Amino acid sequence: MAEETVPGGPMPATDPAPARPHPLAQGSFAQLVSEQFSFEKSIGGWRGALESVLPMTVFSIVYAFGQNLRLSVAAAVVPAVVMAIWRLIAREPLTQAVSGLLGIGIGAVIAVRTGRAQDIAIPSLVKNAGYAAVYAVSALIRWPLIGVLLGFALGEQTHWRQVPARARAYSQATWVWFGLFAFRLAVQVPLYLAGAAATLALVNVGLGLPPFALAIWLTWVLVRRVPVAHPHPDSPLTAETMDAEPLAVEPLAAEPLAVEPLAAEPLAEPRPTST
Repeated sequence: MAEETVPGGPMPATDPAPARPHPLAQGSFAQLVSEQFSFEKSIGGWRGALESVLPMTVFSIVYAFGQNLRLSVAAAVVPAVVMAIWRLIAREPLTQAVSGLLGIGIGAVIAVRTGRAQDIAIPSLVKNAGYAAVYAVSALIRWPLIGVLLGFALGEQTHWRQVPARARAYSQATWVWFGLFAFRLAVQVPLYLAGAAATLALVNVGLGLPPFALAIWLTWVLVRRVPVAHPHPDSPLTAETMDAEPLAVEPLAAEPLAVEPLAAEPLAEPRPTST
């Protein structure tokens, strides 16, 4: 028999809807806000590792043995397409696969048009230079990019800028990511200028996932050292001032009120009454 509800009475208990993760806190980025760090999840699992490693590995091997640019480019594109189709059939997110496919595809087109095998790394060079500049500028102007991203993912909004310890942690993490992209450029640029296409492609494999996972781990360590700076609901106080003990306020000594005595009015004389 169905339970009746009385108008105005207590509502039946319902299970709360599961909280949805913030759109920014998904994929590899989710590791930055998780309780336990996982290197496997930070690189997108074994499939994410394959999507990152296979195309350039195939290109470097084929080009090293045959010195045939078009064949090497085609060989590099094949595994990227296969991995994208695999995710599509499995109905999994295509973000990482499409990103890798676009990177190798654009590089392949440039290399074929210019006739220089090392130009396949141009998208990677441009990406690393752009990210390095963005991270460095954001840290220098005191709006570190890691703080902007994680602030919204963790519900801090921009309140973390009012907490020096939290802002410092975000700034340090942002410089970690600048260091990652600057390091990649320091290795790639000399090989690119030397025209060492096969070596450059092979080195790009090592410059991909290992330092990327390391940067995520370092960011996770730096950010977890400082509590999340949630905005105070009633006042713009910082986390430091909210934890401080309340100030002791001495009660003011009450001064006695001065009461002026009322002037006594003379009593009226009784009037004689007629009999």
